[in-house]
Amino acid sequence: MANLRIGSRGSKLALWQANHVGGLLREQGHSMEVEVIKTTGDKIADVALTKVGTKGMFTKEIEEALVDRRVDLAVHSMKDVPTELAPEFTLAAILKREDPRDAFLSIKYATLAELPRGARLGTSSLRRKSQLQILRLDLDIVPLRGNVDTRVRKLEAGEVDAIILAAAGLTRLGLDQHIRYRMPVEFICPAAGQGALGVETRSDDRETRKLLAFLDDKPTRMAVECERALLLGLGGGCQVPIGAFAETNGREIWLSAVVGRPDGSEALREKLAGDDPAKLVAQVLERLKQRGADKILQDVYSREVVPPVEA
Repeated sequence: MANLRIGSRGSKLALWQANHVGGLLREQGHSMEVEVIKTTGDKIADVALTKVGTKGMFTKEIEEALVDRRVDLAVHSMKDVPTELAPEFTLAAILKREDPRDAFLSIKYATLAELPRGARLGTSSLRRKSQLQILRLDLDIVPLRGNVDTRVRKLEAGEVDAIILAAAGLTRLGLDQHIRYRMPVEFICPAAGQGALGVETRSDDRETRKLLAFLDDKPTRMAVECERALLLGLGGGCQVPIGAFAETNGREIWLSAVVGRPDGSEALREKLAGDDPAKLVAQVLERLKQRGADKILQDVYSREVVPPVEA
């Protein structure tokens, strides 16, 4: 049996994820320990994510620990994983996906429609902001950084009237009671990989990859890889106004995508089905680009992103 070292961010959610995978490994007879690693994204918590022009802000330092062999594997939320991994790394497993949807949280209001004009809604995501403004252009959508529990506390303190968070993270932390309802993917298309956990290892570490194989859920991997391929095809990272969601029934795959302007003035939506993942992604990409997705994203990148803060 192996003694495995897991690299993780220090937030409650990240540690839950690392210990969840660790628990599954213990059930196989292995021992494990978690090493907390502070990432770039953790060091610049006072800067809006949309203003940070760096890829891998939540994974870079953890990958450095993998290279240095201080850890054997890393557990990530798949929506935080860059669409392109360096050759020395691989995703050894993508676990069965939890609820991929975004959740609406509020103390006073039961639904998005109940929010009064000018209500303050907190989110750190351009993807959410773009789609929310299509539904409710009259809301004051404000940046909201911090870990899941920190954002919930800001809601409880009355800093905002409502917040939107990934349902899976709330469930994992036992904060389901704060959810008023889950947003249908037809209204708020999730981020690529949302709700899924990925386990990253060194490509040349065959033994660890073999030990992790039992964690890999093939339907989830197929769906998440479709979403990430679409994101890559649009040149996007995890902090751009792109939604991508795929699901499979074992015979065919349905792929939904949205590209929108942050002010809600324009949104392009596509949804197609097919039995060949690569062809399906290519078809959805072609439709989006024909309708002007590249122009929207070019405008977003030029206006929203500034050089990253050194930390």
